[in-house]
Amino acid sequence: MLKKYDVEPQAYRDAMAHFAGAVHVVTTDGAAGRRGATVIAACSVSDTPPMILVCLNRENPNNELFVKNGNFALNTLAAHHQELAAAFSGITRLPTEERFALGEWKTIASGAPTLSDALAVFDCELIDTKDLATHRVLFGKVTGLRVSNNFKPLIYHDRGYHVLGR
Repeated sequence: MLKKYDVEPQAYRDAMAHFAGAVHVVTTDGAAGRRGATVIAACSVSDTPPMILVCLNRENPNNELFVKNGNFALNTLAAHHQELAAAFSGITRLPTEERFALGEWKTIASGAPTLSDALAVFDCELIDTKDLATHRVLFGKVTGLRVSNNFKPLIYHDRGYHVLGR
């Protein structure tokens, strides 16, 4: 039963649909295996040292691979990555190998796959995690970067993908 000031989960999700966010694919690879997931819950923590955070649903057991591998790359998607974003979100039900086959991947420093034509890539060593409610927050020290200024960013808003124009 909800308390007087509690917010219903569906009402919260409906309100969050009005939140526009950059679309990313967060990836990992290592002894535990390869994994990728589409996220918008990611942001900068610090520039000295460079650190970012990513929020992942911990109710998905496959997301344990990020912790077990100890690395991740945050790949910021461009407008032409809508198919890739959908695949890594899981709605297409493609197996992992087929999801990764939709892009060209390279490694920089951590061993995590980085998307060659991403708008920006933040290659990270996992330095800490925090479990809160349904999600796990991954904190990563940025060990490598790649930036491309030639693309328009992919945005998620109102339960759909959109292109932010320049």
